Amino acid sequence: MFTTVYASYAINRTLKDAADRCCGEPDRSFTDHRCSVLAGHMTDLLFTEKDLVTSLKDYIRAEERKLEQVKQWAKKLDALTATATQDPEGFLGHPVNAFKLMKRLNTEWGEVEDLVLKDMSDGFISNLTIQRQYFPNDEDQTGAAKALLRLQDTYQLDTQTISSGDLPGDTLKVDDCFELGKIAYSDADYYHTELWMAQALKQLDEGEETSVDVVSVLDYLSYSVYQQGELERALEHTKRLLSVDPEHQRALGNLKYFDYQLAKQKKAEKEQSAKEESKKERVGKGEYFPEKRKYQQLCRGQGVRMTPRRQSRLFCRYYNNNRHPFYMIGPVKQEDEWDRPRIIRYHDIITEKEMEKVKELAKPRLRRATVHDPQTGKLTTAQYRVSKSAWLVAHEHPVVDRINQRIEDITGLDVKTAEELQVANYGVGGQYEPHFDFGRKDEPDAFKALGTGNRIATWLFYMSDVTAGGATVFPEVGATVKPMKGTAVFWYNLFSSGEGDYSTRHAACPVLLGNKWVSNKWIHERGQEFRRPCGLKETD
Repeated sequence: MFTTVYASYAINRTLKDAADRCCGEPDRSFTDHRCSVLAGHMTDLLFTEKDLVTSLKDYIRAEERKLEQVKQWAKKLDALTATATQDPEGFLGHPVNAFKLMKRLNTEWGEVEDLVLKDMSDGFISNLTIQRQYFPNDEDQTGAAKALLRLQDTYQLDTQTISSGDLPGDTLKVDDCFELGKIAYSDADYYHTELWMAQALKQLDEGEETSVDVVSVLDYLSYSVYQQGELERALEHTKRLLSVDPEHQRALGNLKYFDYQLAKQKKAEKEQSAKEESKKERVGKGEYFPEKRKYQQLCRGQGVRMTPRRQSRLFCRYYNNNRHPFYMIGPVKQEDEWDRPRIIRYHDIITEKEMEKVKELAKPRLRRATVHDPQTGKLTTAQYRVSKSAWLVAHEHPVVDRINQRIEDITGLDVKTAEELQVANYGVGGQYEPHFDFGRKDEPDAFKALGTGNRIATWLFYMSDVTAGGATVFPEVGATVKPMKGTAVFWYNLFSSGEGDYSTRHAACPVLLGNKWVSNKWIHERGQEFRRPCGLKETD
């Protein structure tokens, strides 16, 4: 084979390799925002912060120079006044001393006053004001937090792994954990609220210094545990809170209420069923849905293993698309990734220079990615797709034309009726949950405005390697396709009969470590009538 066929992997191995209202509730002060951040311009923000640090250091040096001048003046006057005050009359009897005293008080002390009052921060404040327009907002911060929670669920990471820096990166302090818990709480996500408030409490108990007080942490923790049906644990946390702050009014009310509910629960002999219900709730968001569970398993590398018989039918080959003149001279490297649906990977299909140019063209236009709303037929943002994308129009640059022509030459399909080249960037936590690329029968107007029919096929370029996560997975069949820079994968969304192939339902796994760049071409039915003749059977 041209390259090693990637085996499924466990996420722990990847990380090792990468690193070597019945009762009172805490104030709900966070606005409900959609996750909308991640990728694209994050690199620019890093350099913005570096520039601000340089500006801040310049300000500090200016303040230090100013302070040094004041210190020298004070030191000189300290020695002079110490001598002068020992014999004031004798000192002032000298005309030079008398003149200089007048001069100091009339002129030089005024200069010292001006120096002390001089604001050395103008340059730094000006730079900060200019750069602030590019800063993330509350919605972006919330989006980054929710990305962490997605990764936690998808890759089964515990809070200690994330907080301690075992997941390569910076550590999380108590205030960071507290913030994550509050953001989860603002979504009524009590499962993650408990996890992160418990982590904040653990780090507080270990002696970490912070401005976050233990009372606030216990307040959120007890309520989130109560909301998941665990009255005994909620009661324990409330009692601990009151041991720290005996006058806490909400906790006093909750204590009585939890005691009452617990007694009622035991009396009705529902403790066991309550525990089972609590266990069900604590599984986490999305665990009730078989597809999402399967999708997350595939993202962790726990995919379907092909039988040796099926595996033996997958090949690597040099491909010239029926003796295409261009590829007769230089055939492309083609590898079978999956058999049903047939997913093909093309190696070394886009150059480094081309990828960089595509990214360069796309970066200024990157915006929150949208999806087709089947109800309205319009584009809209969605919680299940978190990335930034841009569209590159044909003929706007020679590299776009070359790429479009290459796709046509290799697939044999007409790309004149295809959608423009879409470039997408997924930062850490970026994902696209299971979806179909083609329009189903229950959404006949999905691509009506385009007038080119349904999406017959998908071509997907990988323009970066991803350290961990970010795979393209097909939950219906259990296939996992890993990102490999410079390669592309291709599959048909429709059978030759025109019916949709539901086994092509796929997803982009959250990026755990790294930065994922892809570009895709959705090829439509119009223009393919003689290039891919219609089949007689539904599954032809």
